[in-house]
Amino acid sequence: MNIRNIEFKAKVDSIESYENILLELQPIFKGVDHQIDTYFNVPKGRLKLREGNIENALINYDRENQAGSKLSSVILYRHQPDPALKSILTHQLGIKMVVDKVRKIYFIENVKFHFDQVKDLGTFLEVEAIDNDGQYSLEKLQEQCDHYQQLFNLKTNQMMQQSYSDML
Repeated sequence: MNIRNIEFKAKVDSIESYENILLELQPIFKGVDHQIDTYFNVPKGRLKLREGNIENALINYDRENQAGSKLSSVILYRHQPDPALKSILTHQLGIKMVVDKVRKIYFIENVKFHFDQVKDLGTFLEVEAIDNDGQYSLEKLQEQCDHYQQLFNLKTNQMMQQSYSDML
């Protein structure tokens, strides 16, 4: 599945206060996922295998390292957990980094909200305005991200440039 999204990630001191703001909008709660993201050595972009109790996917994505909202081009392959896939990728590509996190997942329409507790990094809020079928323009996705950045009253110095794998 090919996906375009505009997303941002912000470092926050406390997930609870931001989650309370979101809860006022009555989002759909998808659950709490303990995710292990294994990043592999690749010549272009990023390739990670996500292993969780809710989400399991092989994810290839390209995204600029810049603070604030940014475009990501994603190819997503959802799969049933199978240790052979990780073994093949590890054998062929080698592991770059492993990210261990606990993620609360919410949705409002096409916008996905993550409240992350990342081992060795701390707490983060991530917002992804997602287009997986050509229904949303890049301008609309940007507008959605800007709206939630303002709603959460996030400051410029909270906005993260990099992937968790780059921060570790």
